[in-house]
Order: sequence, then C-alpha cells, then structure tokens
Amino acid sequence: MAEVFLRRLSRWQAEGQRESVADLYVEAYRGRAGDEYSDRQGFLRRFEHDVQQPDFDMVVADGPGLVGCLYGYRAARTGDWWEGFRGILPAEIEERTASGRVFLLCELMVLPDRRGAGIATRLRTLLLTRHTADVVVAVIKQDDTQGREVLQAWDWTKLGEFDPAREGWLRPPSPLP
Repeated sequence: MAEVFLRRLSRWQAEGQRESVADLYVEAYRGRAGDEYSDRQGFLRRFEHDVQQPDFDMVVADGPGLVGCLYGYRAARTGDWWEGFRGILPAEIEERTASGRVFLLCELMVLPDRRGAGIATRLRTLLLTRHTADVVVAVIKQDDTQGREVLQAWDWTKLGEFDPAREGWLRPPSPLP
C-alpha cells in the first residue's frame, strides 16, 4: 500500500479543496445507491458553515490522492450547539464552553480500502496537537457504528445523547500519545 502523507490546510486551502473533500466524503460514506447527490450537497452545506467557524482546522491524508480528512473548530462560547442535549450537562463542560475551551471534531473520513491502517489516529493526533482546548467533543449519529468504534478505540468517553438520535463523545483528559 502506498505511503500516506499528512498535511494541514488553512481555511483558504480547505475552501479551495472543497470539491475534492466532497468527493472523498461520498466515497468514504457510500450510502444507498442514488443518494450520492443529496449526500454530497448536504456535506457541502455543512462544510461551508464549518469552514467559517473560529479556529477552523483541517488535516488531510494524501497517498496518492485524498484518502482521509479530519476537521473541526472551537465551539461557540454561547453553548448553542449543546441544544438538544438530553440530561444535565456537567458544570465543568458548561464552564469550559463559556470560556471558549471546547473544540468540536466535525468530520472524520477515510476511504474504506485505507481503513485499519492508523490513518484516522494519525489525523487526530496531528489536528489536536495544535489546539489547547480543555475539552474535545465529537457528535455522531447513534447508528454510526464505525464512528463509535473509532472513538472507543481512542478511549473517548460517551458524554450523552442529543435529539435527534445523536450522541456526544469526549476526549479523555490525558494527553495524546
């Protein structure tokens, strides 16, 4: 298998690569046949929003061509993104949100034939080494078995559930290996 090289993209570079990243998204999350267009358009809408957020950061894996991507941004201090969280949000999470110390992982994608080679972990390590957030959160759909397996392999903790049918996960407090 070809060697994989990681590189960080600026906001401007990420916007310039949006079509390639959308192609990767469609390949990484092959849905039902015929849904590619709506899946791609939905991704592009979310990506357009995400890339404009404070401290947006993105890492891609090339080898050859785009084989993986991970991006996120600093969560809004208002905490509006916690809307729909079921249960009581721990006070320390609310405090860190208000102080701007929460980073959201928005999207992780690796081509199916490249999974299991540690690309996702390498992407995560590179992305998070630059951020000083106290809390890193990933929100996934409840039926996202692969996402849950990755987060469990990283020793993340399930924080709780959101409406509709999403769950939030926290990075453990220990430093990354």
